[in-house]
Amino acid sequence: MQGIRVGHGYDVHRLTEGRKLILGGVDIPWEKGLLGHSDADVLTHALMDALLGAAGLGDIGRHFPDNDPAYAGANSLKLLERVMKLLGVNGYTVGNVDVTVLAQRPKLAPHIPQMRDNLAQVMGVEPARVNIKATTEEGLGFTGAGEGIAAHAVALIERR
Repeated sequence: MQGIRVGHGYDVHRLTEGRKLILGGVDIPWEKGLLGHSDADVLTHALMDALLGAAGLGDIGRHFPDNDPAYAGANSLKLLERVMKLLGVNGYTVGNVDVTVLAQRPKLAPHIPQMRDNLAQVMGVEPARVNIKATTEEGLGFTGAGEGIAAHAVALIERR
């Protein structure tokens, strides 16, 4: 068990008109998208923070600052590729990940298989090691009011 590490990630972005809604690298047709410096893919951001945290490598703000023009509009799956390279250089591989997206709308279930496949491909693991769930908050809080979307992620990584 010496080489097993666990990390947690959390991210949230405000919903706004005039932006695409991208979650897990999937462009989801909807009337609003997430506001952010990059593509604001809250699911992938939470996952990256969980992976970086498990390896003791800080967070995405440290590696991809939101005041750096190089990351304006950045594809979060490309940023995840860079996180995976950092993990590899530090001797880690992904054991499994589990992500929960909190969104009142839209319904995400039809898009989860593609999200899972996208993340698995970038992380170099079989899809069975990637679990994604979506839930509402019964109309409570900012996610329940449709003001934003949040995501929690847990990652288990292992020493090679």
